[in-house]
Amino acid sequence: MRAAIVGPALALSWLTVLPVRGPQQVDRAAATKAIASAPLVGLLLGSLAALTLWAAGAGSLNGILAGFLAVGLLALVTRGMHVDGLADTVDGLGCYGPPERAREVMQSGGAGPFGVAAIVVVFAVQATGFASLADRHAWWSIVFAAVVGRVCVVLACRRGVPAASERGFGALVAGTQQAYVIAIWMIAALGLSTFLVDDRWWQGPIVVAAAAMFTELAVRHCCRRFGGLSGDVLGAVVEVTTAITVVGLLLGGR
Repeated sequence: MRAAIVGPALALSWLTVLPVRGPQQVDRAAATKAIASAPLVGLLLGSLAALTLWAAGAGSLNGILAGFLAVGLLALVTRGMHVDGLADTVDGLGCYGPPERAREVMQSGGAGPFGVAAIVVVFAVQATGFASLADRHAWWSIVFAAVVGRVCVVLACRRGVPAASERGFGALVAGTQQAYVIAIWMIAALGLSTFLVDDRWWQGPIVVAAAAMFTELAVRHCCRRFGGLSGDVLGAVVEVTTAITVVGLLLGGR
C-alpha cells in the first residue's frame, strides 16, 4: 500500500464500517499516520450526518427525530466503538479502587449505570443540538462538530501521554502525535471556525479551545485514574467534544 494512503486507509478501517483495507501489518508507525488522519474521517462522518438531517427535513420528519436518526447512524457507521468507549470510561471513573480495578470494570463487557447515563445524556445533547443546527441550515457546523471530535483525538494522543496497557489500541496510539501535527489540525480548526457563527467570528475559536481544554484535562485525569490512555478514553473524547462543539456553536443564536 502506498505510504501516502496508509494513514487515511487505516483510519477508515479502524473508525468506520466502510470496507476499506488497511495495511497488512499495523504497527505504531502506521497507527501514528492513522490517528493523524482521524479528522478526515470526521469530515466524512459529519457530512453523512448533515446529509441525513437534510434528507429527514426534506421528508418532513420532526427535527428531534431527525437528530436522533443522525446520531444513531453515526453510531452504526462507527461500529458503536466511541459510544462503548464513553460508557466504559465513565464506568471506570465511577468505580473505587486502584487503576487495575478501574481497568477491570472498563473491560467487563457491560455498561453500568454511570455508563448508561452518560450515553443517554451525550446522545440527547448531540441529537437535539444537530436538530437545532439543521433548523438554522447550519450544515457546515454539523460537519465541523464531527471534525473537532477527531481533532481532539489527535490532541489526546500527543507525545508524552502513556498507554494504560502494553497491549491493545491504546498501546498503539498513545504518545504518537508530534506537536506540529497537532498544531496543523488545531490551526485549521480555529481558522475554519471563524466562519461558522454569523456576526460572531470569535465564537467558533472559543468553542474549539473549550473542546481542546476539555480533552487535555480529561486525558490527564484518565491517565492518573487508569494508569494511561486507552481506546475507551479516545471514544469518550470523541463523543463529548462533539457534543461540546454542537452546544458551543448554538449559544447565543436564535
